[in-house]
Order: sequence, then C-alpha cells, then structure tokens
Amino acid sequence: MNLEALLSARLAPALAEVAHAAVDPAVRRSQHADFQSGAVLPLARGLGRSPRELAEAVTARADLAGVAHAEVSGPGFVNLTVADELIAAALTDVAGDARLGVPQTKQPRTVVLDYSAPNIAKELTVGHLRSTVIGDALARTLEWLGHDVIRANHVGDWGTAFGMLIEHLLDEGATGVSRAADLTAFYQAARAKFDADEDFRDRARLRVVRLQSGDEETLGLWRSLVAESRRYLLSAYERLGVTLTEADFAGESGYNDQLASVVDELDAKGLLVASDGALCVFPEGFTGRDGGPLPLIVRKSDGGFGYAATDLAALRHRTRVLGATRLLYVVGAPQRTHFAMVFAVAAAAGWLPEGVSAEHVPFGSILGTDGRMFRTRSGDSVKLAALLDEAVTRASALAPDPAVAAAVGVGAIKYADLAGDRRSDYVFDWDRMLALTGNTGPYLQYAYARIRSILDRAGAFRPAVRITHPAERALALELLSFEPVVESVAATLEPHRLAGYLYGLASLYSTFYEQCPVLKAEDGVRESRLSLCLLTGRTLRRGLDLLGIATPAHL
Repeated sequence: MNLEALLSARLAPALAEVAHAAVDPAVRRSQHADFQSGAVLPLARGLGRSPRELAEAVTARADLAGVAHAEVSGPGFVNLTVADELIAAALTDVAGDARLGVPQTKQPRTVVLDYSAPNIAKELTVGHLRSTVIGDALARTLEWLGHDVIRANHVGDWGTAFGMLIEHLLDEGATGVSRAADLTAFYQAARAKFDADEDFRDRARLRVVRLQSGDEETLGLWRSLVAESRRYLLSAYERLGVTLTEADFAGESGYNDQLASVVDELDAKGLLVASDGALCVFPEGFTGRDGGPLPLIVRKSDGGFGYAATDLAALRHRTRVLGATRLLYVVGAPQRTHFAMVFAVAAAAGWLPEGVSAEHVPFGSILGTDGRMFRTRSGDSVKLAALLDEAVTRASALAPDPAVAAAVGVGAIKYADLAGDRRSDYVFDWDRMLALTGNTGPYLQYAYARIRSILDRAGAFRPAVRITHPAERALALELLSFEPVVESVAATLEPHRLAGYLYGLASLYSTFYEQCPVLKAEDGVRESRLSLCLLTGRTLRRGLDLLGIATPAHL
C-alpha cells in the first residue's frame, strides 16, 4: 500500500474545496509525524489568508476516518499520524502478496536501456563498472514494474582500430583469436606495432578499407575477434551478476549500413551544413569555447562517419523499428554535451516524436583513497577481473564458503557504487565497502541472513500483524514505504534511493530486534513479530535483487 498516495487522495478534495481549484497535497514523510503536508503554505499567499486558518479548514473537511489523525503545526503544516489498525491490516495483506504490495505499472512503456558498452578486443576495467552496474539496476527495476525493457549493449565493434587488430592477427599467423586470450596484451601489442612501424600502419589502414568494403577474409577475422570478445564479456557479466546476454549485444557495426540514410534524411530536412568538408548539424543553443555555434559532425571531411552518426542511426532505429518510447543512455558525465546535441538533432529530424523521450543518465568517476582517479600503483587502469578477485579474497574473511564470499565481495563492490548519488564521484575504499556495519552491502546481506536464521528456527506460522510496541510501528511503517521508493527509482533513475531505503529498513529492523523479543514472545505477539521479520526479509531480498545484489542465506 502506498500511504503517501492514500493520504494525498484523502486530502485532495478538502484542498480543492478550500482553494476552489485542484491542489497537489504534497504529502511527504516527516520527522514530526508519520507524514506531513505543506500544501497550504504557498496556497495561503495566493489567497491572502492565514496558512494556519487554511490548514484548519482542510483538516476539518478531509475524510481521514480510519486512516489517519491530522493536526496543524507550525505556520500551517498538516501533520498526519496513520492509524495503527490501518498499518497492521495493510501489512497483513502485503504478507500474502508475492509483489510486496507493489503493483505493476498501468502505463507500461517500451524502454531501450543503453549501458555497459565496452570496446571489442579490450578487457573490462574499473572504468566499465559504473555504467554496467547502474544500468543493470535500472533495467531490473523498470522490468519488475512491468515495463518492456530492451537492453542495448552498444559495444564498439567497428572502426579504424579493427584494421590494426586484424592485421596484427595475420602477422601472428592466426586464423582466429585463440592466441588473443589476454585481450589487453593483444590490443597493446597491436597498438605498439601501429605506432612504431610505418609499413604496418599502411597495411592496417588498407585493412580498414577491406573491412568496410566487405572483403570476406577480413570479415571472417573480424567475426572471430568479435566472437571471442563476446564470450569473454558474457563470462565477465555472469561473474558480476548482471543480466546482459548474447541477445543484448547491439554493436556499432549493426548500424553501418544505415549511416548513409541518416545523412540523406538530415539533408532532405535541411538540417545539414557543409563545414570544412564535413557535413554537420548546428543545433540551437550549443556554442563552442569561442562563443561560436558548436557543430555535431555527422560525416567527416574524409567521408567517414563518427560516433554522432552511429548514435543518430541507433536512436532512429530504436524509436522507429523497436517502438521505444523511452530511451536511456547510462554513460559517463563527460558525454553530457554530446548526448544533448544528439537528442536535439534527433528531435529536429522528427525521430523523437511526442510521447517519446531520450535521457542521458550520467554518472561520476571512481576515485582512489588519494582523491585521484582509481588506478593501479603503476598508473594503469584496474582490470575488472582483478578487482573481483581481490573482492572475493577479502570477503572470504567474512564468509569462508567460496560461493558466499563471491556473493559478498561482488555485492560489496556493486552496493558501494549504487549507494551514493550516481552523479557524484565516490572513493573506492575496501575497508569501508566490506564493513559489516554502516551503509554497506555486507551489512544488508548480514541482516537478511539473520532474519532467515530466525525464520528457520521459528517453524510454520500464519502471517498477521498487530502493533504493540513503538519499534514494531516504526518498522511496519517503513515496510509500507517500499512501493513509492521503487517507483521513485523508475522515475528519477536514481538507484541510491532504493539503497538508502534498504539501509534504513535494516537499521529499523535492528532496533526492533533489540527491543522486541521474537521467538520468546507470547502467542499472538510472536506471530506478529515473525510476520515483521518475514516481510523485512522479503523486502530486503527483493530490493537487493533489484540492485543486482545476491542475498546468501548465511554468512
């Protein structure tokens, strides 16, 4: 049950009667009561009346019988205290609901969620972590709420670098990529040869032309390189516990044959401008450092296409062919201007019609404890596999079972990434993220495991809730806040809201457990407190699953 929505629905008619117009009740959780409405404060200024007088009029007219007690406080806030009987009845209903009282959306959308997007023939590093983890949490949440989520792993599998890589394969005498098991070493060797050997550079450039013209030998080597990289990526995703699959790869190569038509359509609509041999669009409102108009280069002066053309082709495909009505791009904050320009051009071209939205979901950087970009001691990017290895090794001190240590270690990394506002940088600190206290993944996993242990010892019981202690009430009220929190994540694309809620829930459960005996409670009270344990455990498990974090039954 969404108590905010219920209370808003009860206050809205009274507010409308007083104001002679529809008014948002603005009901929010409050430290001064269960909920609070400050709707009359701005309303009073417009009506030229006392806020307290208006608040009294609203509370007198509101139908809150059996729902909540209202009283006016301060300059005109309406404090709302929910009836214990309503809380108990609502939670008893939730106990029998597999979805914990969270309904699926009545307005499902087709959402294309672009995330992870590594480059083929390169190993995943810590730099890929945020897009992958944040994107997967959003995909899980939106999907659970009933939206049709299309995961788009926009991998870099085309372009000039592949001439270099394929030519290096041929020099090594390889017909496939079995000798390129260490993708980073393979790429670095090719790059070093490209930088040092002029003959190799010329051959690599000619190889790009062969690749783009469809030479079968070159395409065969390219396919083997892509296939090997995809196998590696899928293995990494499985270990990281994300839901990306083989079907979700949507590489840049897939749009190669659509780039010319993008240019033609933009030209037909009068959007293209020739500038120094390149074809560009100058969307309104974007300026360069010199104050002049900033171009989005669609086709380069050499006739080639860059990221902008591919992104425009992908966007057009997602709306026209896939029928998406919401496009989400989980990409680092430095790409903000690029995506804003792409969306502006797409809108001008008619590829974002009414009812279709495109949103950049930016995120900050991962920093070391020294406040600088998180790297190895030698200054190299940290490989994701090495990071996960270390996480599991460190977690084994908390959980000797290898499978549990893997769940705790990987979960700690993911939770640390998701617990803060995604727009902010965060410091990668092993000691903090693996702590069993505070706002960490292991703390929540431990809370869930403790609840499982209690329920295992309790045996069978019939779920039913009644409120007999303040700690019970606080926990029960928080359990009923799960629905609006999950819905807020879907609306704002901010997973930290859910992480913060789960930490708050676990903290309230800890207080409840300390103050309210469960297994030794008297009949009736025992079943109620077991019901609160059951619902807390189920909510923690579902919430952590939406974040992509496993919940071992024991630690």
